Amino acid sequence: MPAHPFPQPQSVGEALPHWQPPAWPPRTPLTGRYCRLEPLVPERHAAELNAANSLDTEGRLWTYLPYGPFPNFGSYRAWLETQCAGDDPLFFAIIDATSGWAVGVASYLRIVPASGSIEVGHLGYSPRLQRTPAATEAMFLLMAQAFALGYRRYEWKCDALNAPSRAAALRLGFTFEGIFRQATVVKGRNRDTAWYSLLDSEWPARRAALERWLAPDNFAADGRQRLRLSELTARPD
Repeated sequence: MPAHPFPQPQSVGEALPHWQPPAWPPRTPLTGRYCRLEPLVPERHAAELNAANSLDTEGRLWTYLPYGPFPNFGSYRAWLETQCAGDDPLFFAIIDATSGWAVGVASYLRIVPASGSIEVGHLGYSPRLQRTPAATEAMFLLMAQAFALGYRRYEWKCDALNAPSRAAALRLGFTFEGIFRQATVVKGRNRDTAWYSLLDSEWPARRAALERWLAPDNFAADGRQRLRLSELTARPD
């Protein structure tokens, strides 16, 4: 059959003539008002993290993670030593600014400078960190650094059954992209994975919302928030 004399044009993506892959995230601290993120060093942070995690007596911290709970401190520290040896994932200890204690863990992972994509994950929030301004600020600090470095896509993925994680992604201003069905097997069980993203074009509005929520005047003397972050991030860009 002869070729069509007037072939239909093919759609292509937006040209990025000035695109340059960003630098790898540095292994340096990130400091906020309520917390500080330090590159995780097991000999410095493991004992405090283990003590904070032990307050989770039901082990709910580990339900949706592919590891843990750990039977003892030695096994937890050994796991940290293995995980923190590389740069992807790049682990941080979350340090409470008031107490100076390590109270949680977060990491960058699946870092792909060539496409400008980076993910946040391995979130281990002890009871000392959960539902505090520091918990939100830790995510803000990681987001802010990623976009400042020039990443164009920031990802959040979680077990599709992990309702608190899914709610947190939306609260922080991520966009839900869908479910990868039967994505993997975790602890002998099926895992469907929910995907969320935040783009560089969306970051200025999300940053303003997060900064407004984290401002000291957003909290009453008893610590209660005056404005909900979900209300701020839901406003049009």
